[in-house]
Amino acid sequence: MDHNPDVAGHAALAICESLLLALNDRRILPEQEILGILQDAAAAHENASETSGNPVLHQEVANLIHHIIDSGNSVRRI
Repeated sequence: MDHNPDVAGHAALAICESLLLALNDRRILPEQEILGILQDAAAAHENASETSGNPVLHQEVANLIHHIIDSGNSVRRI
C-alpha cells in the first residue's frame, strides 16, 4: 500500500499528540516531562541536520516541534 509521506507524517503527529495528551490526562506524565520529550525530539533533529544527507528536512522538523512548544500546544495546561 503506497502512501504520500505527508499523510504518514500527519498521521504520526496526530497519534503522538493523542498519546501525549492521554498520558498527561491520566497523570502518568506531568506536563514538564511531556515538554521535555518534545524538546528532546527537536534536539535530535537539530543534531541530525548537521550529519544527515537531508539537513533541511531535519531542521524543518525541529522548527515545527519548537513551534508546537512555543505556540502553547494542546499539551500545555497554562
